[in-house]
Amino acid sequence: MSTTTAPTLGLTIPALAHALPRVEAEIHRMATSSSLPIVNEFSGRITAAGGKRLRSVLILASTVAMAGDVTDRAVTSAACVELLHAGSLVHDDLMDDAAERRGVPTVNAAWGPGPAVLVGDFMLARASQVALRDISPFAAERLAEAVADLVEGQVMEVLDLHDPNRAPESALRSIALKTGALFRVGCVLAAHCADADEATTARMAEYGASFGLLFQILDDLLDLASTRLRLGKPVGNDLRQGVYTFPLLRVMTPDLKALLAGDPDEVLAAVRRGPMVEDTLAYCRDLARRTAAALPELPASESADVLRALPSAYLNWASALIA
Repeated sequence: MSTTTAPTLGLTIPALAHALPRVEAEIHRMATSSSLPIVNEFSGRITAAGGKRLRSVLILASTVAMAGDVTDRAVTSAACVELLHAGSLVHDDLMDDAAERRGVPTVNAAWGPGPAVLVGDFMLARASQVALRDISPFAAERLAEAVADLVEGQVMEVLDLHDPNRAPESALRSIALKTGALFRVGCVLAAHCADADEATTARMAEYGASFGLLFQILDDLLDLASTRLRLGKPVGNDLRQGVYTFPLLRVMTPDLKALLAGDPDEVLAAVRRGPMVEDTLAYCRDLARRTAAALPELPASESADVLRALPSAYLNWASALIA
């Protein structure tokens, strides 16, 4: 059986050696399907920059664990979720006035804010269109719900900008919508492609949503506790933009609130000296256990084993990047 390695995690995932390249080809086809070459140029450039593709790994491995093989619909589902994610990043970069992502100039930096909105919209619309045509109306509806959740999570974050009194629970709710939604819908689509029953689909949805929370909390922690050298990108971005994330809010004190009005580098130094890292990692260790436990009963297979191991593997990978 062919195998491949999950991006950055060193986990062996059965049956994906040929499936992941198929997903990449489908993403490229969808991203460059406009009748306007300039839209294809920017949409194709953003998607070609890559990423961890963990959403694809979850979808494909989940389909294999439930159905025994990667189906064409599963490949299309993975590509649709990745294109939705990429389109949302185009909008995120515009909101953040970011100049670069993954070593590639952002659409807003290269072409302007108005066109960036349109390119992101194109990517979101094309993903939904392909899902309706090539997967099912159910899949298209679930993806549309995920986009609505994503938008609401982003709005919640905007409403709480620069608020040191933001509750940790508010930050969790925001990322459950903003990030968890795409992981959740990916696992739901995997169950759909495997013709799973409602109970199995519900458990897969819970697994995806929980994994999304874990993923984002660790991403937020790395932005506060890693370095540009280790991550390969600037750190402290959330702090500078006034986004006070879950790891920071859990250890917020009056002294820390006072520091927020000053130099962000001083805040970063302070939280790295304090309990934030260990507090967040302890929370994530428990969350990783709960994520693995959320999986439904699956036939014994390497894919099922990988799904159970993936939360802890991702936690270990992120922990190694902390300064």
